[in-house]
Amino acid sequence: MSISEAIRPAAGTGDEFVGPTIGEFYPDAILFIGTPFELNRIMLTRILVTIVLIVVFTILANRFRKSTLTGQFVPGRFQMLGELAINFVRKSIAHEQLGEKDGDRFLPLLVTCFFAIIGMNITGIVPALNIAGTAVIGLPLVMAIAAYITFIYAGAKKHGMTFFKTALFPTGVPKVLYIMLTPIEFVSTFVLRPVTLALRLTMNMVAGHLLLVLCFTSTHFFLFTVDGPFKAMAAGTLFFGFAFTLLEIFVSILQAYVFTLLTTVYIQLSLADDH
Repeated sequence: MSISEAIRPAAGTGDEFVGPTIGEFYPDAILFIGTPFELNRIMLTRILVTIVLIVVFTILANRFRKSTLTGQFVPGRFQMLGELAINFVRKSIAHEQLGEKDGDRFLPLLVTCFFAIIGMNITGIVPALNIAGTAVIGLPLVMAIAAYITFIYAGAKKHGMTFFKTALFPTGVPKVLYIMLTPIEFVSTFVLRPVTLALRLTMNMVAGHLLLVLCFTSTHFFLFTVDGPFKAMAAGTLFFGFAFTLLEIFVSILQAYVFTLLTTVYIQLSLADDH
């Protein structure tokens, strides 16, 4: 018996294997259908993550305020974990790239980016949600634009119009080369930075979602649809699904780190004295 004959729908089921498609990222509306405010599963996931983050950070802030007022500086496990996570962004990213003064100045944006991206990414492996809030480019683009506005603002406030002049017309370069160099610098600094921030985050989440859907759909297909010994292939696809789930957790955190780090680097470049 050939593989093509063995891997076939069980008699009478009429089922066929259907892999993931781009339609996964455009689910049907669930609430307020037909209005400008209609919400689908991805948008509801984003709202849920936002609410959870607001609640978590409100609890952390209240506990920190209470411990400060009472003089009891021994945090609980939850508070300790939250403070460790925030201090990671503060010391390992903000202070490392910008120094203490500027690092603390831009810390609210960096902390927001880091934890919002982790929260939105991790929903890709949460049962019943099963898709990252950043798997559609709208949210990553909004966050990239916020980073873009911030580093432009930082450079313009510190250096004035010299920031734009130095960015587009680097010093020490023969003027004749500006014809070729200035367009390249413009695209590199003012176009590619936000675009690559958004695309890198989105494409990683899209790829991760497609891999997980492919693995677990295959598991279901082999286990419940295929006849004969090829049912055992469900164990292999389930194993890969589990492995890719762990990888997706790692990628979710890594992408939050990369996005936040690059935002910090762009701010640092805008503040650099050679502007």
